[in-house]
Amino acid sequence: MADAPPPSGNLRVNNAPLSADDASSQALSEALGSSLLFIRLLGVLLIGAFLFSCVFTVNPNEVAIVLRFGKPVGEDRAMVRTNGLHFALPYPVDEIVRIGVGESKVVRASRAWYAIDPSVEATGNTEAPVIAQLSPASDGHVITADGNILHVRASMRYRISDPIAYAFRFSSASNIIENSLNNAIQWSSVRFKADDMIHKDVAGFRDSIRRRVAEVLDRTKLGVTIETLDVERAAPGFVKEYFDAVITAEQDRSKLINTAEGEYDRVTREAEGEAKRVVAQGEAAANQLVQSIKAEATFFQDQLATYRQNPGLFRDRLRVEAITRILTNTTDKFFLPSRSDGDRREVRININREPITPKKPELGR
Repeated sequence: MADAPPPSGNLRVNNAPLSADDASSQALSEALGSSLLFIRLLGVLLIGAFLFSCVFTVNPNEVAIVLRFGKPVGEDRAMVRTNGLHFALPYPVDEIVRIGVGESKVVRASRAWYAIDPSVEATGNTEAPVIAQLSPASDGHVITADGNILHVRASMRYRISDPIAYAFRFSSASNIIENSLNNAIQWSSVRFKADDMIHKDVAGFRDSIRRRVAEVLDRTKLGVTIETLDVERAAPGFVKEYFDAVITAEQDRSKLINTAEGEYDRVTREAEGEAKRVVAQGEAAANQLVQSIKAEATFFQDQLATYRQNPGLFRDRLRVEAITRILTNTTDKFFLPSRSDGDRREVRININREPITPKKPELGR
């Protein structure tokens, strides 16, 4: 009767030594068990790494859009991932496009500016070079409404308001914005005179450029909002002194006009004040005269009854009052005694003193 096979594993039913075939089988079984364990552990690690690679973070100052085989995942606003953790398949299945929306971006337009070495400009020397003529290959410029030539450049700060339009409507949104700014500089320059651009209407020229850029960006629906715009203007170097002379003359003219207007205002205010004072005095004198006449009229009206009773006595009383008033207000009075023949003497009163003639100084004194 044949012996029963030994049970599986490392257990033995007896202490009989194993054969070479049994030892090889046992070693192979142990190696396969270790390999399967390693493969399982590696699979777990790979799955964990895969899942970890599918998670990405969006920072507070940005948004993200997931592209799956080049097409955005989601519809409308749902395709925009905001601050936090999000899921996406690894590249090349999914691609993450990050767009900074929390910070301002700057674009500069200098096609209409003169050629200048960046190292020289870094030192703060931005004066236009004094040359006999412009070089079209390197020196940008604009033509103003009055036919002058100027250099203009602008720096615009903007913020992304529509990330989807900014990321997918054009291949390079910053280039579109820069081209729009260059276009606005040329468009506005032909509508302003050189003096207005440099001195008289600087704010108006800047606002014109801003409106033009906003109009172009609105038509293109680029999804950006303009925050600030700085514009620099400069005359060509070989005519700068003439522009400076015109500006100086304009400043002197404005100063003289302001001085004249100030003097005009001062004289006008003084004249108006004097006129009001004279009018007030006249009105006060008129009122006083009217009141005095009214009082006298009332007085005479009240004396009418007395006059009718005895007109002669009334006239004598008035005469005495007049003589009393005259004698009281007169400085010099001359009383002549009565004549020997009994005739009446006249009373002479010097009402107005004759002016005293100054004595002439004697010669030699």
